[in-house]
Amino acid sequence: MNFLIMLMFVFSTGGLLFVFNRNNSFLVLAVMVLCSIFFNRHSIKKSKLKVSFLTFLFVSSLFVLNFLVVPTEQSLIKYSFFVITIFTTILTLFYFKNQQKELLFLTNLYKVLKLILYHSLISFIAYYFIKDQLFLITSKYHESLTFHYLFYYSPDEGSIFNLFGIEFCRNAGIFWEAGILQVYLQILFFLEINYFNKDKKLLALTLLGVLTTYSTTGLALIILQIIYFLVKEAKNNIVITSLVLVSLLFPLNSLFTANIKDKVTGQFESSFQKRLFDLTQPFFIALEYPLTGIGLDLDRFNEMRERFYISSDLNPSLNRFGIEQKVETTSKGSTNSVMYLLAGMGFPTAALFIWMFFKQQIITKHRIFWFIITFVSVMSSPLLLRPFFLMFIISGFMNFLNKIIVHKQQLV
Repeated sequence: MNFLIMLMFVFSTGGLLFVFNRNNSFLVLAVMVLCSIFFNRHSIKKSKLKVSFLTFLFVSSLFVLNFLVVPTEQSLIKYSFFVITIFTTILTLFYFKNQQKELLFLTNLYKVLKLILYHSLISFIAYYFIKDQLFLITSKYHESLTFHYLFYYSPDEGSIFNLFGIEFCRNAGIFWEAGILQVYLQILFFLEINYFNKDKKLLALTLLGVLTTYSTTGLALIILQIIYFLVKEAKNNIVITSLVLVSLLFPLNSLFTANIKDKVTGQFESSFQKRLFDLTQPFFIALEYPLTGIGLDLDRFNEMRERFYISSDLNPSLNRFGIEQKVETTSKGSTNSVMYLLAGMGFPTAALFIWMFFKQQIITKHRIFWFIITFVSVMSSPLLLRPFFLMFIISGFMNFLNKIIVHKQQLV
């Protein structure tokens, strides 16, 4: 049951199961966690239950306050879904924390991520053999090609590329976008290095998985992780480590440079321009509404974006780095979830959430390096307010409120 709950929890953040069946999938996840808590009700710690309840009230109140004070009319249904997401996230975190088994959460996450890795690699290879047998499935916000609901591929032409004359599709695994798969593979790589077996075969497969996503962010982060890993290992044998470092980083750097060239001036320029715009425009929106933001209702957010133009002359600053911003406005949601949070809730709340993200209590080894990996990841994908990454913010709030309760009890 722990494994199934974790699998559903990961799927809730970018998984196609939740994209095409969001409401039913959230209901299944909540029922699974509630039933598991019920069967383990005799072991419930009142202190953890109290902290979880207070965290739910506090975090939910921030969203309710934002709903009430933002300058644009917001959808009550959309904000209700944020509250449901908070409830489901806290419930899942409470379930794992209440069991008090060391590394229980990370052990189950590790198992799930390995399954995702193996599936994604099989899916990537299978495309060459099944590409003529795919059929299209659609929802309100997304469409995907699938092979009997086992493998999924993007129907966008930009997702197809040629390698040595063989046609492949960018690897997204069971997620709606390749960039999301690479995020979870980065997490697997980090866990393998710092918490588990340092299995070099698994690390090599994870590296291969990241390469198949052809993600610029993924390539940059995996290079950073390899350097970090090998520098740690250098204490044992600096000569061999240096040779491995050079042999790995040279081809990876060449691929990364080619990827950057494609994204900035090549056939994938539109993707880069969208991400550049999502970095800059929400910041300027936040400058106009610094305390409250404009709200998190995605439809209202998109309407505001469509008619909002950056008044500041940004291009000269970017041109110094050889970058030109060509997009002036858009009606689409933001790929940068940190900037979306900033524009939606304003500077004070966004800063508080990011601080709690940093102060999370789930990954305690190499906290700063972990924060760099995950922060860059959510800067390039709309993931921060989804259950899996919201969980890290929630754990920071839980730790903060627990300290207040303990301090108050000591005073009494």
